[in-house]
Amino acid sequence: MKDSDLALMAHLMRRAGFGASYEELERKVANGYEATVEELLHPEEQSDLELDVMYRYMHGWRDMEYLMANQGYWTYRMVNSPRQLQEKLCLFWHGIFCVGDSKCQAAFQILTQLNMFRADGLGSFSDLLSNLSRDPAMLYYLDNQLSHKDAVNENWGRELLELFSMGVGMDGSPNYSEDDVKSCAKSFTGWTIANAIPRYPYGQYQNTFFYNPFDHIEDEKIFLGETGNFNGADVIQIIANQSSTARFVSRHLYNFFVADEPQVPTWQDTPPRDPELINALEKEYFRSGYEIRSLLRLLFNSDSFKNARFAKVKSPAEVVCGTLRLVGDFNTPKPRLYDHALEIGYMGQDLLNPPTVEGWHTGKEWIDSGTLLERVNYTAGEMGRINAPGIRAIIERLASLGTTVSAENLLDGCLEMLGGYQLMDETHELLLAHACTGAVLDTSSEEFAQFVGQLLQLIAATQEYQFG
Repeated sequence: MKDSDLALMAHLMRRAGFGASYEELERKVANGYEATVEELLHPEEQSDLELDVMYRYMHGWRDMEYLMANQGYWTYRMVNSPRQLQEKLCLFWHGIFCVGDSKCQAAFQILTQLNMFRADGLGSFSDLLSNLSRDPAMLYYLDNQLSHKDAVNENWGRELLELFSMGVGMDGSPNYSEDDVKSCAKSFTGWTIANAIPRYPYGQYQNTFFYNPFDHIEDEKIFLGETGNFNGADVIQIIANQSSTARFVSRHLYNFFVADEPQVPTWQDTPPRDPELINALEKEYFRSGYEIRSLLRLLFNSDSFKNARFAKVKSPAEVVCGTLRLVGDFNTPKPRLYDHALEIGYMGQDLLNPPTVEGWHTGKEWIDSGTLLERVNYTAGEMGRINAPGIRAIIERLASLGTTVSAENLLDGCLEMLGGYQLMDETHELLLAHACTGAVLDTSSEEFAQFVGQLLQLIAATQEYQFG
């Protein structure tokens, strides 16, 4: 097995999932890169996460009424689900189709939306928008239950165009007008929610979508240059067929999976970082019938993706969940799992509760003096847990190299088993100098194990580890 093959597979698993252990990477390399991509793209062919143990030992998850319980539940899924791309796409769509507990105050209702992302996140973008427009959490979050034929609320209609499908503009020109916003909002009148059954005595029931034809504006509307007595479903189809929508989806996929782009509000006047790949994705969007799976297949197999290692800052969820997958100590429910979910929030990503409908700013905006310290302290703390199964496996693998290990082999072995990391020359020299002090240790000794843990802690604090 070539080191380059393993490094590429590690890159794929960091981007299309939340990382993988060295043993898992070896198995996937043996299977082949393109075959692994296809496996990731078909989560329905993989076993789903068993939840019986979770419900048994963490009873708070059963009720799903409180934000922290739901954050813990989702963190557990991201760390342990065999369907890694499915969970990664949940995080992707959650960052675009933003709904926050700060307003909904029913985090379990947002989890219903995540289940929709799991089911439809790889399918047609048109179908995804259609299901989103019927999602009770979204309709409530953007006030469409308050939109009536005699008092139209434009909140949902505006955000559907601006933040969820087309964006304000592209190539220096606007993508829609204020009149389009008004027509869009009118088309969705009557799209509302049915009230939930009261919480007591049996707990809170979920809201459901309800279409009220008597509250819908039935008249001719002009929307994006087309004329008709449009309903919400008609509007979705028109939106899905816009070139601006193809660009919007393609740039979001690139920003999340390949390399950090400028923030979304600048996209009207800022060209894509990789115009060639974006253009290819746009063409595939229409060729495939708006299918996200087809776009991701093209993206993951592209040279642009393969060569974009460490070109984006890991989100807090990626930092925490990726580290936990390497540590390997949270594959069963444990009380401290809530603490890990909270750590994601401390780093700036309060899951299920984005700061605004615009979501989180990504890239270098994840990093400031406070969040950087939180990231480094967290990753170093976890990597130093030498009795955790994943860390112990790394130690034992290095110990198998001989009674002593050279400094070069010790450092390179740690970097390889964490996922083929390549450090900047200056950083590599500093860590190599440190590794020299451990090269003389007996690999069967506890001192060697502790030293490897220290070396892993130092690697986790590097820029390369904090980048995806």
